[in-house]
Amino acid sequence: MTAYLIRRILYAVPVIVGVNLITFVLFFAITPPETMAYQILGEKNTTQADIRNWLAERGYDRPLLWNPQASGWAKLTDTIFFKKTVPLFWFDFGASDQDRRMIGTEIRRRMGPSLLIATPTFLAGLLVNILVAMTVAYYRGTYLDTGVVVICVALMSISVLFYIIAVQYAMGRLWHLFPISGYDTGLFALKFTAMPVLIGVIAGIGGGVRYYRTLFLEEVQKDYVRTARAKGLPESRVLFVHALKNALIPILTTVVMSIPFLFMGSLLMENFFAIPGLGSYTIDAIQAKDFAIVRAMVFLGSVLYIVGLLLTDISYTLVDPRVRLE
Repeated sequence: MTAYLIRRILYAVPVIVGVNLITFVLFFAITPPETMAYQILGEKNTTQADIRNWLAERGYDRPLLWNPQASGWAKLTDTIFFKKTVPLFWFDFGASDQDRRMIGTEIRRRMGPSLLIATPTFLAGLLVNILVAMTVAYYRGTYLDTGVVVICVALMSISVLFYIIAVQYAMGRLWHLFPISGYDTGLFALKFTAMPVLIGVIAGIGGGVRYYRTLFLEEVQKDYVRTARAKGLPESRVLFVHALKNALIPILTTVVMSIPFLFMGSLLMENFFAIPGLGSYTIDAIQAKDFAIVRAMVFLGSVLYIVGLLLTDISYTLVDPRVRLE
């Protein structure tokens, strides 16, 4: 098993390097720094001196990959690639292009609000989806099964924007149960995150229940389930113990890969509810054309996704003996 884990970790290293290189190409080779400066400063009433000053202040006045005017190792190190892209490997994101605030500090400050929304949404949604799916699988072929499937399809067909607007109107304006938007610190933050969490759970029920229901229906048709029934075990024990245990592999695939997105936050939810998390941070950076922040968030999201894949491989060793034997 140790060799398996080491192999998976080594596989992740070239992927992260490749993601960093692709990010560099997308942000600097396709869109040169001069173009970034024009987009941020505006083409009207912008002189070449303004462009040069903007590039010099942010370190974009160097060559991209090779500096022929430098000497020695500086030909490689005194470049945009080495100054802006290489530090990303040790999570040194530098300063933003607009207000010059340190991006790493902002990410650490905004990670808390994002986790405060994403973590309960993730845990509550997972629990609700699995319980409902197992209940429906237990009563498979009945009117309850058909009715839940129809409701799930209807929920999947509705945009998350509808849930946001409807819940904001009902619970915020009509019943005055929670604030419509804003954020506070400490325990007072819970009243601002209650609606986003509720919306996240409701919006994920349709797809989650259908997916887990399919998993459980596939499991109950297998030979080990027929053997358990032949031994006289009750249907509830067969489903909630034996079938659930063997369905953990596909469940872990979706669950563990969702963990990295907890840190990135919900773009729509945080933006609509004015919560200062990583999602709203990314949206604000895109609107302000702050390429340094967008570049950092793209790389961070890619690394977290790769970490999620690595955690998925590790979790397989815990539930599947065949992986450990390999």
